[in-house]
Amino acid sequence: MHMIDAEYTAHPFYGSRQMRSALRRRGYEVNRKRMQRLMRIMGLEAIYAKPRLSKPGAGHRIYPYLLRGVAIERPDQVWSTDITYVRLHGGFAYLVALIDWYSRYVLAFEVSVTMDHQFCLSALRRALEGRRPEIHNSDQGAQFTCREYLEAVLEAGIRVSMDGRGRALDNVFVERLWRTVKYEDIYLKDYHSVRDCIGGLKTYFAFYNHERPHSSLGGATPAEVYFR
Repeated sequence: MHMIDAEYTAHPFYGSRQMRSALRRRGYEVNRKRMQRLMRIMGLEAIYAKPRLSKPGAGHRIYPYLLRGVAIERPDQVWSTDITYVRLHGGFAYLVALIDWYSRYVLAFEVSVTMDHQFCLSALRRALEGRRPEIHNSDQGAQFTCREYLEAVLEAGIRVSMDGRGRALDNVFVERLWRTVKYEDIYLKDYHSVRDCIGGLKTYFAFYNHERPHSSLGGATPAEVYFR
């Protein structure tokens, strides 16, 4: 699964056939049926070039995508959230984060060994302890469409936006964040436990927010832009 994660991060357009071929070239004898099963466990899907770690829950409310053609001009105009697979030494976990679109500032994150909505809600509540956005954007997964999560967003006076089905670019800033954190931290550290992972990511996101310059921000850090 770790090798699949690395290949998918580099080539998110790979389906099960291409993934099987890529791993076979690396010396792993896997058939397509097993590849399909592992990709389902990890929530990976090539059709939309993005992880499908969460699916809508039965009866959950779906909101329209509000950001098509919208110019992002200031901090706290739009926050986005998403979930990704995180490899651990001998296991795996899931990471959720909230990011400000304008500054790329990571507002909060949580790590969990399950896909329950509570770790997403915990990250949201921590992010809202500081400031709040005009719009909150997410995919249509059950974690973000459940009543408790939506109530927390709406009660804060925030408008809800959800990615269109099959539109990978609707949440592109979080997708870029996942590639960055995996290549610059997770793959290098090979965390042994969830506790180690949480501590390591806390250090990394502090670096990402306050020290790592972004070319898209004119060489500034996310914190310099977000708190300017």
